Amino acid sequence: MLQTTFIRENKALIIERLKKRNFEGVSIIDQIIELDDKRKSTQQKLDAQLTESNQLAKQVGEFFKLGKTEEANKAKEVASTLKEAVSSLKEQQNEIAQQLQELLYQIPNVPNEMVPSGKSDEDNEVVIEEGALPDMGKEALPHWELAKKYNLIDFELGVKITGAGFPVYRGQGAKLQRALISFFLDKAIENGYEEVIPPLMVNEASGYGTGQLPDKEGQMYHMTVDDLYMIPTAEVPITNIYRDVILKENDFPIKNVGYTPCFRREAGSYGKDVRGLNRLHQFDKVEIVQIQHPEKSYETLDHMVKHVKGLLNDLELPYRVLRLCGGDLGFTSALTYDLEVYSAAQTKWLEVSSVSNFESFQANRLKCRYKDGEGKTQLVHTLNGSALALPRIMAALLENNQTSEGIKIPKVLVPYTKFEWIK
Repeated sequence: MLQTTFIRENKALIIERLKKRNFEGVSIIDQIIELDDKRKSTQQKLDAQLTESNQLAKQVGEFFKLGKTEEANKAKEVASTLKEAVSSLKEQQNEIAQQLQELLYQIPNVPNEMVPSGKSDEDNEVVIEEGALPDMGKEALPHWELAKKYNLIDFELGVKITGAGFPVYRGQGAKLQRALISFFLDKAIENGYEEVIPPLMVNEASGYGTGQLPDKEGQMYHMTVDDLYMIPTAEVPITNIYRDVILKENDFPIKNVGYTPCFRREAGSYGKDVRGLNRLHQFDKVEIVQIQHPEKSYETLDHMVKHVKGLLNDLELPYRVLRLCGGDLGFTSALTYDLEVYSAAQTKWLEVSSVSNFESFQANRLKCRYKDGEGKTQLVHTLNGSALALPRIMAALLENNQTSEGIKIPKVLVPYTKFEWIK
């Protein structure tokens, strides 16, 4: 959420940058400024009334001390009328604050200057491409057929137990999944991240804190009886660890990593792009989160992208890095890099990670701050990234490493799987 002071001081810049998002609600910015003016004038009236009320209270006491009962009672009557006016002004102020908050929730984050203009994922900018694309030939099997052939993942059993998008991993498939999770966690810990195991459900305040609410409530599983939400990503509970926290400058950087199942309704998803592991309602992911000093957040973003690239290099998967255009940028992000791996049997790129800098957008919602060198309270910057999401990594590993003898396991995973081949 943008700060009203930032909006006032940077109105022209915000309007210009939001054009990259094709954002049509620019008029809301004027409404916010008008409401903020109203809030300030109402506060001034309220402060004046409170001052007068306090002075009258003192006068009443003094009159009673002097035995001036009549004057005291008259002052009490005036004070009572004033009290009603103060109460009315407080109600107005609360209504204005609520209206202002609702408008602020509608404004997405301001894109960084590096964000390219564009309307959809077709306009994303390819930053780098690494690794030779494998040519498996027409006989190559997609991962859902390989999963069935080697009894690795049972999609039909998942439909029986729960529904489409909830696969059951079995045998070597389950071991490979667990190996990937352990490998990703270990590499993050080696790079200075502290592991946390967060809850898989969050309250409404946590959803608002990281921006899933009110923007993406339709994509989250909502437990209505207890008013809790299944997490769409570990970013939500991990980042909310720092909600309503004031840090010190020497606390930076704060680095957390967590493995969790993730739950997404994926409403409206259908067709060939959702086959197999391509799009699920429940999937596993290892998430890295950093809380950083504003001056170092973009340097940190580069380090986080480098970390994810290192994982893909270790897995010997061809990949590319995309800088998302304004039209494809997430609501809360100022700059996002997507990393995609190449799927040999499907002959297409699959997104496996998004690494984002939210600048102070989430921090303002979370009220996550720090004390600078002068003792002033400032907002932190928050960042997060998938390191990595499991389904499409699994899909690419199975497809790209299939041979006539079976599926070859990347060397880096063998100490975790305890086997070199799936046969």
